[in-house]
Amino acid sequence: MLEKVHQHIVGELQQGARTDTIFVVTAVVFNLIVLGINSAVAGDAASQRGNSSTNDLILTVFIVMTLLVNGIATAALYVGKQTRSKLLSGLLTMYRDNDVDKYYDSSLLTNYDRRYLLFTGVMLCLAITAIVVPLIIRIL
Repeated sequence: MLEKVHQHIVGELQQGARTDTIFVVTAVVFNLIVLGINSAVAGDAASQRGNSSTNDLILTVFIVMTLLVNGIATAALYVGKQTRSKLLSGLLTMYRDNDVDKYYDSSLLTNYDRRYLLFTGVMLCLAITAIVVPLIIRIL
């Protein structure tokens, strides 16, 4: 029975890693696409002498969507981090109970937390870039 629990926890960790990867890749690709679209729209709006309200509206919609997508991805990474931490803590307890904990360094938990922080940082830096650069183009 212990082996089945171990397999289940490892399977959950693998599924969580795949899900986290999907959220990170989606957010990064989305931010890069929005950066390109918003920069083009902002450039077009800035070069027009007349009414550019349509371009400004498009720019606003993409900014709001950037905030939403990145907020959702950040929340998903936070949940993934919490889940991974709980699963790994359970594994460590199981290893400790069976005197095999010396084969798994518990400092890995801290490293995983740092990795989630770095993923979130990259996503948010790209999100800020996707918002600020087009605004600079539009205003200046």
